[in-house]
Amino acid sequence: MNRSPHGTGDRTQVTYAVVTMADDNRQQHVAMQKAGLERFAPGTPHYRGQLGADRNLARARNEVARTALADGVELLIFLDADCIPGPDLVARYVTAATQFPDEVLCGPVTYLDAPGPSGYQLEELTGLTDPHPARPDPPAGETRPGSDEEWNLFWSLSFAVSAATWADSGGFDEGYVGYGGEDTDFAHRLRARGRRMRWVGGAHAYHQWHPVSSPPVEHLEDILTNATRFHSIWGFWPMEGWLEAFADRGLAVYRDGVWVRA
Repeated sequence: MNRSPHGTGDRTQVTYAVVTMADDNRQQHVAMQKAGLERFAPGTPHYRGQLGADRNLARARNEVARTALADGVELLIFLDADCIPGPDLVARYVTAATQFPDEVLCGPVTYLDAPGPSGYQLEELTGLTDPHPARPDPPAGETRPGSDEEWNLFWSLSFAVSAATWADSGGFDEGYVGYGGEDTDFAHRLRARGRRMRWVGGAHAYHQWHPVSSPPVEHLEDILTNATRFHSIWGFWPMEGWLEAFADRGLAVYRDGVWVRA
C-alpha cells in the first residue's frame, strides 16, 4: 500500500489508491490508465470495479470504494475508466489531501482528440494539456477553494476524497439508475454535510476519445428518471442543457412541473 512521501515520522502520511469502474468495452482505456500510473506513479494501488448489467454507476463506484477501504486505503482517488492520469495527478492529490483532509479535491480534465494509428503516447500527454474551460484550472502546485455555486461543476471523472469524507457522504446514491445525475447529487450531499470543495492545480487527467452523442439520446430514459429524482431531493433540475436539447429534438417535454418523454 502506498503512502505519501513525507518521512516516517510525519503524521500526515496517508495511504492512497486509484479506483475506477468499467464494463468490458473499456478494457483498452483502463489498460492505458494503468500504464499511466505505472509510468508516473509506480506502485500506486489500482482498484477496478465492474459495471453490471443494470449499468448502475453509483453502485459500481460504491462497491469498488468499499473494497479499497477494506484494504486500509485512506485516500480514494477516483478516475473515470477513460481517464489517463497525468504525471503529477497522484502526487498533487496526495499533497492536497494532507493539507485539506476534509475537503473534496477536484483536478482539471483535458478531453483528448482521437488518437493516431500508434495510439496515445504517455510522454506526449503534457503537450496536449487543454483543460475543459468550464472548470477552474489553478496553476500547478496551487489550490483554491470552490465557491458554493461551483458545486454544480463537480465531475466524477477525476476527484479525491478521504475515507472519512467518503463515509460522511454515504457514497453515491444507488437510487439513480444508469447514466446521469448521480455525481451532482453526490456533490450536493457533501455540500449539505458542510464539506468544502477544492480545485487542485496540476492534478491533470486526460480523457481518452471515444464516440459520443450529444445530447446522449441513448440515455434519454435514464436522464429523465434521474433528473426527476434529483429535483425531488434538491428542488432544482440538473442536466438542464441535455433536457433542453431533448426538448428541441421533440424527445422530451416539460409538463406539469416535470420532464417527461414527449
